Amino acid sequence: MPVSESNKIYQEVINAMIAVHRLTDGYTPNHEDQTAELAVMIGRHLDLATERIDALHMASRVHDIGKATIPLALLTKPGRISVEEYDVLKTHVQFGYEILNKISFPFNLAEIVHCHHEYLDGSGYPRGISGDEIPLEARILTVADIVESMSADRPYRKSLGMSAALDEIQRQSGVRLDTVVVDACLDVVKRSNWRPISN
Repeated sequence: MPVSESNKIYQEVINAMIAVHRLTDGYTPNHEDQTAELAVMIGRHLDLATERIDALHMASRVHDIGKATIPLALLTKPGRISVEEYDVLKTHVQFGYEILNKISFPFNLAEIVHCHHEYLDGSGYPRGISGDEIPLEARILTVADIVESMSADRPYRKSLGMSAALDEIQRQSGVRLDTVVVDACLDVVKRSNWRPISN
């Protein structure tokens, strides 16, 4: 997705970061690109301004950049992981924030990434913030991330299917997930028949 002229240099920075990440992890950047596609469609459906769409798009493309610090064996481990391993996985959010926060973006890109595992009811991580403390762009990214993750093949399991993904966001709507964002996602997926592309 082309960004506005004023944000091209930031897009180039993002592209360089992704290129480096692909050298060690072939899966995560593809997941991020597909999540970004869905997130932007939701953002446009909600009539976000161009600058906010740009921020959402770029944040979505690097929302898991902190996974570059996680051993690949853990990222691709089949089956259930231990509590200790899950605690290690959760650190990717903080690492991603710290990486992106070193760049002077003219919008809250690092904060969007920092919040993409936060939930409206405060049950998320890493800070346990809730409600309007979570930027709208992060609430959009969270929904898109869940749908893409569940409906696409993962290195450690096959797709759970789009129906299961949409059922899950509806189940969490109004509790963990923003109802307006969930409704927009359901509408976007239905109208466009959006599906993740197999890697």
